[in-house]
Formats: sequence, C-alpha cells, structure tokens
Amino acid sequence: MIMLNRENEKNVGELIPGKSILSVDGVTVSFDGFKALNNLSFSIEFGELRCIIGANGAGKSTMMDVVTGKTKPDSGRVIFGDAVNLLEMDEPSIAQIGIGRKFQKPTVFAQHTIFENLELAQKGDKGVFKTLFAKLSGEEKEKIEETMELIGLQELAHSSASILSHGQKQWLEIGMLLMQSPKLLLVDEPVAGMTPGEVEKTGEILTSLAGEHSVVVVEHDMEFIRSIARKVTVLHEGSVLAQGSMKAIQENEKVRKVYLGE
Repeated sequence: MIMLNRENEKNVGELIPGKSILSVDGVTVSFDGFKALNNLSFSIEFGELRCIIGANGAGKSTMMDVVTGKTKPDSGRVIFGDAVNLLEMDEPSIAQIGIGRKFQKPTVFAQHTIFENLELAQKGDKGVFKTLFAKLSGEEKEKIEETMELIGLQELAHSSASILSHGQKQWLEIGMLLMQSPKLLLVDEPVAGMTPGEVEKTGEILTSLAGEHSVVVVEHDMEFIRSIARKVTVLHEGSVLAQGSMKAIQENEKVRKVYLGE
C-alpha cells in the first residue's frame, strides 16, 4: 500500500490546460477469460469535460474501477499528472491525491443538513461527532457556502438531506466530492431517474466545473450527452471505438453500426 506523500504530490506536476491529467495506456482487464478492457488507451486533459459512452459491457465501469484503484489490470499503465502511477496506489490514496468518483446511486447523510453533509465531506478524516462540533474557520464556511451555491442548494442549507429529491441528492453528492478539492472527477450516470428540470440543472453544474476541474461523465442518456458534450469517447468491447466531437461521433459509420444499431 502506497500512501499519499510529498513525492506523489510532486509527481502530479503543474496542471495546466492542454496537458494530460490522466493517461490510460494499453490497459487490459480479464474476468474468467472475458476481456472487460482490451488494450484500452486514451488521455484526459486538465480542465477538460469528457463524455464516455458505450453499450452495456463496453468497459465503462471497469475503466473507472481501474482509475480509482478498485480493480488492478492484467497489463498497461495509468498515469495521473506527470508521473503518478495509479496502479501502485490503493483506493484511499488515489482519492487523497485528487481523484473523486461519484457513483450512480447517491450516498448522503440523510439525517444531517445539507450544510453538515458538506462539512463532513470536508473533514472526512475525522469522526462524525468531532467534526460536527468542531468550529469551522471562515475559509471553510466560505467554501461550503460557495459549493451550496454552485449545486443550487443554498436555500436548503439547514434542511435535512432526507427531504431532497433524487436529483438534489445527486447534486449534494457532487458538492461533497468538491469539498475534497479533486483535480479529476469521474461521474457515473448522473442523470438517471431525474426529472427534465433536474437533468438540465445537472448539465449546468457539470459544465461549470470544467476548467477548474477535469470531469469525465459516463452516461447512457444521449440527449444529455448532446447537451454537454465537448469531446466524446466511445467504448466497444473494452477498447476505444471512436473519439471526437459529438457531431463527428454521430456521423461515424462504425459507431452507427455498433452503438446505434444501424
């Protein structure tokens, strides 16, 4: 197990637009002879919003599992920043170095307020009771307030998270990730089960994060993808089938045959 240390911090390097924050190179993952990922290679630039699509079984979830340390591949390299080898790190260490993952089903502290949920996320290394009774600094309060505004829940700051709609809980969980100051966010099917209004708001939140953060969105809802897509990667049978603008992907003959069933 390799914990976050100064060497890893140094190896992340200076994160600037046009420079890769994540490089996946020749990654293969097999489960009982089935290749969930097959020589998968792609990169994400700092500040980029990337949409990743593909049919069930294309390798999207396995890819995120590899990046976050949940699954170790048979072969390949995954580099974060300049030289941090994620394959040598465990899940907590990867989270600490600046990679956050949001799963499809939101996980929030239902009996605590929105403010308290964000406070707990900010102080994740302390006990719940100690955290809730600790005195926040002005800077910490400001960060919580800014995050509540970004996710559109500032008017519900002191309401229990249990009253939130499904979409609002998704936004709160995104906010909880942001409290940990991630450099890269992996967001899994963020609009599943949402109302049209919630879908639109989610798109606004995610696009607003790009630039300061790198954001990877895995989603099946093609209308949503069209509304936020800047660059799209299509996975098929564990490899990259195509990559480019939404327009280029829609016009790609291989994608139309394999993914759209035409």
